[in-house]
Amino acid sequence: MTRRNGYALLAALAAVVVLISTAIYVGFSGDGSGDDTLRAGSRTPQGSAAPASSGSWVGTWSSSPAAAEPRTEDGFAGRSIRNVVHTSVGGTGARITLSNLYGRTPLSITHASIALAAAPSNPTAAAGTLRRLSFGGNHSVIIQPGGQAVSDPVRLRVPHDADLLVTTFSPTPSGPVTYHPHARQISYVANGDRVEDLRGDAYTEQSPFWRYLSAVDVLSREAEGAVVVMGDSLTDGVSATMGANARWTDVLSDRMRDESGAPRYSVLNQGISGNRILSDGLGRPADNPSGLSRFERDALSRTGVKAVVIALGVNDILRTPQQVSSEKIVDGLRELTRQAHARGLRVIGATLMPFGGHRGYTPQLEAVRKQVNQEIRSGKVFDAVVDFDRALRDPYAPEKLRAPYDSGDHLHPSDEGFKKMAYSFNLAQLKGSVPAEL
Repeated sequence: MTRRNGYALLAALAAVVVLISTAIYVGFSGDGSGDDTLRAGSRTPQGSAAPASSGSWVGTWSSSPAAAEPRTEDGFAGRSIRNVVHTSVGGTGARITLSNLYGRTPLSITHASIALAAAPSNPTAAAGTLRRLSFGGNHSVIIQPGGQAVSDPVRLRVPHDADLLVTTFSPTPSGPVTYHPHARQISYVANGDRVEDLRGDAYTEQSPFWRYLSAVDVLSREAEGAVVVMGDSLTDGVSATMGANARWTDVLSDRMRDESGAPRYSVLNQGISGNRILSDGLGRPADNPSGLSRFERDALSRTGVKAVVIALGVNDILRTPQQVSSEKIVDGLRELTRQAHARGLRVIGATLMPFGGHRGYTPQLEAVRKQVNQEIRSGKVFDAVVDFDRALRDPYAPEKLRAPYDSGDHLHPSDEGFKKMAYSFNLAQLKGSVPAEL
């Protein structure tokens, strides 16, 4: 072979390697979304700040679409929504997911951006961090009723334990708005298209909700995956201090990041206040969908999921119609475990915490709770157990929460109670992908 032919062959081989590498990166999508997802990122817009393919995509924040926001039949036409969300892990790139799950008309988003907040819970963007978002190479996207859209990735250095601003503008009526009502975080609304405003002056309306936004993923080298938590108001954190990121999932995220030997996982909170394992709310699609009906979407399809924590069951007992069969509740929990095992995911289950003194308490319902916990502790429902009941109950009145851990309604924990929940975990139990034989 001549030297010239050798150089030509090497050049050809290099070109093939580049083509294959490009195809692998462009074609990769780690969101696990189904057919209702408009996949963005199939092509990169000209001049994009898309990140280099270093690391892997993992969810840093997520929230379950919970219901159609009341009195929003026309949506937020002509207004900008600036959601404030808190990161679990950091990365060098970001992308978002927008949901129109509860919309009855197409949702038109003509302008969207992401930025770091200049200060916690503040609508002003940190200098030099605002990035305009695109969807499949376009700066606008139409999301059909029941669907969602994933943005193209942008290059942005996202710190862990930080606030992000995700802003959207819709010029036309479209509703009802898909929202998460118990954010425990103030977000903001402005009149007009103020998506790329760095300053927050125009965002004069405060909101305790998250609207449209259901996930933020980062391209990360600091995380090996995510643990997804399926829960109710105790996980949603309805009694946590507003804006303090004091939910038990926030404290668990801090432990995963700070403790030596802990799994390098992000923590994704998929709690919905009032959520049950077995029963849906009203409407189509159902407001407050049951754990069984939303498990695929809210847990198994999260980006980078490696393990699932299930903390459900109290509302099946307390809410009308009250479920007084511990066997049916446990069967529902086992079905969730089976679905996770089919994906090779490890499942950690939580015992049901006491609610003695709550207005819904009766000795009969307390007996159901104890029966469910007995089955959970038997080791025949989940791969591992985190015993919230034992950690937070009053040793002298085990049907009640200990006073320091009680927010005052005898059901929801205080900030101190949430901290105790997070420290009840043996973090080693979250490791491993081979499910136990149950």
